[in-house]
Amino acid sequence: MKTLIINGSPRKKGDTTALISKLTEQLNGEYKIVNAYYSNISPCIDCRYCWNNEGCSINDEMTEIYDYIVGCDNVVIASPIYFSQPTGKLLDVCSRFQTYFAAKHFRNHTPIIKPKKGAVILVGGGDGNPQKAHETLSGILKHINVTNIFSLTGSFNTNIIPAKDDVKAQEDIDNLINFLNN
Repeated sequence: MKTLIINGSPRKKGDTTALISKLTEQLNGEYKIVNAYYSNISPCIDCRYCWNNEGCSINDEMTEIYDYIVGCDNVVIASPIYFSQPTGKLLDVCSRFQTYFAAKHFRNHTPIIKPKKGAVILVGGGDGNPQKAHETLSGILKHINVTNIFSLTGSFNTNIIPAKDDVKAQEDIDNLINFLNN
């Protein structure tokens, strides 16, 4: 089993990373973590190369991710919530999935045949609305052939309690591990 994990957090030891770490401790098979803030991945520039060609005109680390997505079994996107949405850097990375949308809608091609399981892990405090971010990221997952998306998972009181100490979040991650491993 192969799992792609896209981390949208700028904090290397923050709440998002804590939940990803718990996930990877018991996840079967291999996994690849891509950190949106520390990878060499540019956002989509709407050059429309992908309207007529496979792949993307931008030659950066996203090429490796495209290769991994085709064969992986699971995709997990994790992010802090900023103004009820995932981080901008995460959305930059996800904008490069435009090539899959273009393949389907402009080139009449299905680039990712293998269906996948997926999940969205969110963290935040304050008055954020995790449902909006979950909806955004679930829509993105569907464009990379994630056909079975786990329920909203995360820690939503990180201004009061760290995610690593949030019992409900830890239980959610245990349930997510079971979902992805089976």
